[in-house]
Amino acid sequence: VQLQASGGGLVQPGGSLRLSCAAAGFNFRLNTLGWYRQAPGNQREFVGDITSGHSTNYSDSVKGRFTISRDNVRRVMYLAMNDLKPEDTAIYYCKTVYRSRDFWGQGTLVTVSS
Repeated sequence: VQLQASGGGLVQPGGSLRLSCAAAGFNFRLNTLGWYRQAPGNQREFVGDITSGHSTNYSDSVKGRFTISRDNVRRVMYLAMNDLKPEDTAIYYCKTVYRSRDFWGQGTLVTVSS
């Protein structure tokens, strides 16, 4: 199982960014996929996830600003982030569970600053 997150960068407050998570090594369309983030000095926290049926779930801190989607043909999950705030600064990770094990991507850094 391999997960590769990309798309991070520096963005001003109020700006937008879209992250991607490319996957390989498992039956992508059947798995729930999730986004997590870890800010400096903080524990890793749940951002949101998307099921095989494309149902989504978000943490209260990002609800209404972030949108998760997936492309089962390209085997990619996306995180569209709008109205970004300095407190969204973190390393963003994608995750899936396969055969009862957690698999994580390497993370991509998002910095929200003026």
